Order: sequence, then structure tokens, then C-alpha cells
Amino acid sequence: MREIAVSGVRPTGKQHLGNYLGAVVNFVRMQEEYDGYFFIADLHSLTTHPRAADLQANVRQTLIEYLACGLDPAKCTLFVQSHVPQISELYLIFNMFAYDGELHKVPTFKDKVRSQPDNVNAGLLTYPVLMAVDILIHHATKVPVGKDQMQHIEMTRNFGNRFNHTYGVEYFKEPTGFNYGDAPLSVPSLDGEGKMSKSKGENTVIYLMDEPDVIRKKVMKAPSDSGPTEPGQAKTEAVQNLFDLMKLASKPEVIAQYDKAYDECTIRYGDMKKQIAEDMTIFLTPIRERIREISADQSYLTRVMEEGGEKARASAQKTVRDVREIIGLKSR
Repeated sequence: MREIAVSGVRPTGKQHLGNYLGAVVNFVRMQEEYDGYFFIADLHSLTTHPRAADLQANVRQTLIEYLACGLDPAKCTLFVQSHVPQISELYLIFNMFAYDGELHKVPTFKDKVRSQPDNVNAGLLTYPVLMAVDILIHHATKVPVGKDQMQHIEMTRNFGNRFNHTYGVEYFKEPTGFNYGDAPLSVPSLDGEGKMSKSKGENTVIYLMDEPDVIRKKVMKAPSDSGPTEPGQAKTEAVQNLFDLMKLASKPEVIAQYDKAYDECTIRYGDMKKQIAEDMTIFLTPIRERIREISADQSYLTRVMEEGGEKARASAQKTVRDVREIIGLKSR
């Protein structure tokens, strides 16, 4: 029997290259090797109080882009989080196993308090509990996450173990964070600093739906420097970002060519950016075309959501039924 993998992405509208390489690439590979439960985390997004129309549109767009990037409903369970009401029920139960002190210490909660002081709601505080339930409800053992989410995996283990200890059972397994390779994929920002994030502005990210001319304009505006003056000179963060971007879409021989030019102090950043933009366009064109194709087939999207929800509910329903019995709540 294959191990179970679980992960999700918040529906934030158009997905950019960072989301794609940071999450969906792992999902596409994992669906071949694990029983994957991959979901659109619309319940999580409620902490920011999105408009109803925006939320519905974002869920639809995220599903389309999941499918366009290679997730196959025949090989995994692809669903919308809110279509599985058992998640909300187990979330309520597991709030009893999360303590106020540990929730207030979570770095992401502290960040949210700083960034949105007028909307510090209880959902933000108990966000790790809902994340834990997303994992535990399907008894997942593998969770593809970045380094900044590893604390949530540890908290999930804690919550599951507290439940087991409290009721003298060995019901929930201990999940582990998982990524292919030595480190999670990180896509650099076009502003020359850190990783790609929509919060930095539209021109710092490459969206999966960006047309070739848009990609070129964004890449050509990426900062660099005046160039190396001696062999072996260390790269600035902005230049390293350009090389990291090139590694995502360019062929090895192209990367080697520009590495050599940098070491020999003959590199022309304008030419390098044109190469990155061209290779990025070639990389994203089939995905962009697939997004358009799927967007036009509403009956297919409806069927994917209905079938995925049904499969996810079957798994979740058994867990909730077992949990109710273990803790002494009468089953409905």
C-alpha cells in the first residue's frame, strides 16, 4: 500500500512561477508515487475576508492552473477544501489539543499581526490547527512544504500525538515534511532580492499566464550590476538571482556559457536577460495554452471538483467517524 501525501495551495488568483515550482512540480511527481490528496485551501483564505465573487473566481483559476501544470484527477484526489465539511468538524475538535501559548509563538502568526494589525482574527491564531487537520484527516505521512512551513509539520505531529496520548490510542501517524532533492525549490524575485512573491508587486513575478512580451519586459527590468572586474568575483544578490532564474528554464550548455562569461568578466547582462526571457517563454507557452483550453470547458471543471470532493469526503468521513467514537461523541 502506497504512502499518503497531502498538500494544498491558497486560491490567490493567478499563480506565478514561484507557486508552480514551489508546489505543483512536487505534486505532479508525487501523484505517481503516493496516494496524493491535493487541495485548494479556500477555508484558509477566509482569514483575509475575501469578497465572495473573488474567492469563487480564484478557486476556479487555481483549479485550472493545477490541471494545466499536470495534476491528473485519475492519479490523485484533487479537491476544494470547503467541499469536505468533515475538515471543519475535525478542526473544531483539534482546537482542544492546541494551547494558546504555543499558537502565539508561531512566527507566521507574529508576521500577520505586524502586517495586518486591524485583522488579527482567531482564524489566524488557529491557522496551524487547520493545517494539521488537512494532513491528519487523510492520515498523510508525506507533506511537501518549504522550510518556512516545517514548524507547522512539527505542530501537526504534536497535535496528533496529544490526541493519541489523551485517549490511549495509536490512531494518528506522524507526518514528515518532504521535498525532492536536497532543498525545496525557491524561485528568485525579479526585484533582485529574495524569493518571488506577489506581495512585492506585479512586476516582480512571472505569472503562468503572462504573454511573451510581458515576460520580456519584466525580465529586462530585473536589476543587475556593472559587471565583474576580476575572475572569481562573488556575485551580488541581484546577479545571483538572474543566474538562479536561468537555471529554472535554460539548457545546461546555456547556463555554462554565461557562467564562463561571468568568470572571464565578459558577461553582457542585457544578452543574459534576453536569453532568460526567451527560455522562460518556451517553458511557459504549453502551460499557458493548456490553461486557455481548460478554462473553456466548464463541464470538465465541475466534474473534477465533484469527483475530487467525493473521494476526499470518503477518506475524511471515516477519520471523523473513528475520532468521534474514540472521544465518546455519538455518531450521527
